[in-house]
Amino acid sequence: TIAAMTTEASVSATAQSGLPSPARTDYYWIRSFISGGVAGCCAKTTIAPLDRVKILLQAQNPHYKHLGVFETLCAVPKKEGFLGLYKGNGAMMVRIFPYGAIQFMAFDHYKQFLRKKLGISGHVHRLMAGSLAGMTAVICTYPLDVVRARLAFQVKGEHRYTGIAHAFQTIYKQKEGGVLGFYRGLTPTIIGMAPYAGFSFFTFGTLKSLGLIHAPELLGKPSLDNPDVLVLKTHVNLLCGGIAGAIAQTISYPLDVVRRRMQLGIVLPDSDKCLTLTNTLKHVYKQYGIKRGLYRGLSLNYIRCVPSQAVAFTTYELMKQILHLN
Repeated sequence: TIAAMTTEASVSATAQSGLPSPARTDYYWIRSFISGGVAGCCAKTTIAPLDRVKILLQAQNPHYKHLGVFETLCAVPKKEGFLGLYKGNGAMMVRIFPYGAIQFMAFDHYKQFLRKKLGISGHVHRLMAGSLAGMTAVICTYPLDVVRARLAFQVKGEHRYTGIAHAFQTIYKQKEGGVLGFYRGLTPTIIGMAPYAGFSFFTFGTLKSLGLIHAPELLGKPSLDNPDVLVLKTHVNLLCGGIAGAIAQTISYPLDVVRRRMQLGIVLPDSDKCLTLTNTLKHVYKQYGIKRGLYRGLSLNYIRCVPSQAVAFTTYELMKQILHLN
């Protein structure tokens, strides 16, 4: 995820310059919280139109299911206006800020736990810590992700929810299981997050390490907030993040499709066939196949990787410098 990628750079830098002293621990966490949150919000806003289209295609929205990615990008503004591309983004902003903070703190905690308590280090260390941190952040912010998906799936003139608060109220009061209604699709999300976050950390961290070790002058530059620390150049961060995101998405994408369909619940006409992970996988496969079902919208996710990682890394590094405590 975006937060996962940005925090890896921060953790690596911290490891090279030494852990913050106890007197600065609070400032360190506050700075990380704000930096990760702002970076995530900027990155998600940049790719919000692509996220909206992805949800519409994944769940086979009747108004757009006959269209491709670029056709849908053009059709949404015509049917719903330009702001239609950002439907559901408000809920995403509310979710992504704490998501980034929780994921960073969880990653740091799990990393120390695995190294000190279990003696695990290296690539496996990064893979496991990233997976656990991603799952922790998902569980804590999942209800907001469900609401965001519901709002993004709506089409102008056929609104079921008027906003974030109304969506929460409606989902809770209607026959969707009360509080449990906000956790529909959590199982495939957690199962999918493990390989997604894990491989994201593994791939990005490995590429980053190789780049700084074998070609530091070509790929690296001194950090502006700490000249003693070498960081990847912006365009190299972009490339490494894009590769990591593409690999992780390819592995976990079918579970992402299942998650969206389960989240949308009664909004979908075939919701009775999407109650469990196994049933939803079977239904999507039998009804739509692999390419137009389980991997529908994947090309859009590849396109999302480059701009989202560019904005996330650039914003995160800038915020760290702005909030640096001398």
